[in-house]
Amino acid sequence: MSTQGERLRFEDFAFERLANGRCRAKVVLTWADGRQFVGEAEGVISQAGELRCCAEATVRALERIVQPKMGFELVGVKAVRAFDAVVVIVSLSARQESRSSRLVGAYLAEADPPRGAALAVLNATNRILGNFFSTR
Repeated sequence: MSTQGERLRFEDFAFERLANGRCRAKVVLTWADGRQFVGEAEGVISQAGELRCCAEATVRALERIVQPKMGFELVGVKAVRAFDAVVVIVSLSARQESRSSRLVGAYLAEADPPRGAALAVLNATNRILGNFFSTR
C-alpha cells in the first residue's frame, strides 16, 4: 500500500481548565485510512503550563504513530507577540535510529494560544513526518 499523497489530519482538539488548578488537553490525529491517534496531557494553569500541556498532548499522539522507529521530545513552547499578533513557537527534539535533530514550529494563534501550541507541534514535524511516511 502506498502512503504517498496520504496525510495526517488534525481531527479534534479539547482543552479544559480544571478546578484544582490544573489543565487537560486531548488531541486527535487521523490518518487517511481512518485510524485515529489520541494524545492526552495534563499541566498547571498558567500561560506557559497551558501551552506545554497542549503541545505535549500533540507529541503523545504523534508518538503513537511513529514509535518505535521515531520519538519526539518537547524542548520548549512559548507565545510571543510579533507583528501585532500572538505567535506560538515550539522546539522539539526528534530521534530516529541513531541520530537526533532539532525541530522548530510556529503558529499564528491570536484567538486560541493553547490550540496554537498543538498546531505549532504539527508544523514543526510536518517535513520529518512526510519523509517518515514516504519511506514506510
